[in-house]
Amino acid sequence: MSKANPSATRIRTLIAEDEPLASEALADWVAQLPQLELLACCADGLSALEQIRALRPDLVFMDIQMPGLSGLQVLRALAEDGAAAAPRVIFTTAYNEHAVTAFELHAADYLLKPFSQQRFNEAVEHALQRAGMAEGAAGEAAGHPGTQALEAAARPDNTPLTRLLVRDQGKIFPIQAEAIEYLRSDIKYTAVASGGRQYLVNLPITAFEQRLDPGRFIKLQRSCIVNLDFVVSMTPDENSQLIVQMQDGTRFTANREVSKKLREQSI
Repeated sequence: MSKANPSATRIRTLIAEDEPLASEALADWVAQLPQLELLACCADGLSALEQIRALRPDLVFMDIQMPGLSGLQVLRALAEDGAAAAPRVIFTTAYNEHAVTAFELHAADYLLKPFSQQRFNEAVEHALQRAGMAEGAAGEAAGHPGTQALEAAARPDNTPLTRLLVRDQGKIFPIQAEAIEYLRSDIKYTAVASGGRQYLVNLPITAFEQRLDPGRFIKLQRSCIVNLDFVVSMTPDENSQLIVQMQDGTRFTANREVSKKLREQSI
């Protein structure tokens, strides 16, 4: 086995993320990878652009929605600089509608929040592999990833959810997954109910759907998931749809398909 090039053992890395919790998690995960060296953390787009220009990192983890400049605007500004060695950028975001634009700007990968450490490590490996292939192919254009790579990068993280960290009134609260009573959402936000309180999370309910224990949680309708451990009763209405009452008194109506499934499971 050939000896690794010492100059290639440390990838100079920068984090641009305005959410403190996400920034701390990224910094912790960067520190756990010996091939990465963290240069700086930035909380807005303008400082990110300045630090990238000044420090010239090899790899950047960048949120798309940030104060000042968005991550996409930062990447466009760097492209306009015409730098010969632009950093590899891994975007981090709660929504996948920017995936195509990100890859058009030659992003190395695209992490859809909430993502796991395993998905983070995969993105780092993907980014470094792309760089290695680019170095080994003389005169080959960078090009865009294929459809399969795009879909893989933009798909939600499906690792089981065991704990959720939520913020409320300047504080961070850890919530065990089994302590979540129910989740309900509109298009953009999700209310997570636990311990008699509701925490508003800036993520769609689909970000949680595949990560919750299917033996405990059930999706009653498009905008509602309940933990069966906190259900008091289920009563059919005049349309034979089940009215599900939670321990805190909240009621939800299960759609017809779910109502039928629940009736079939009853003894």
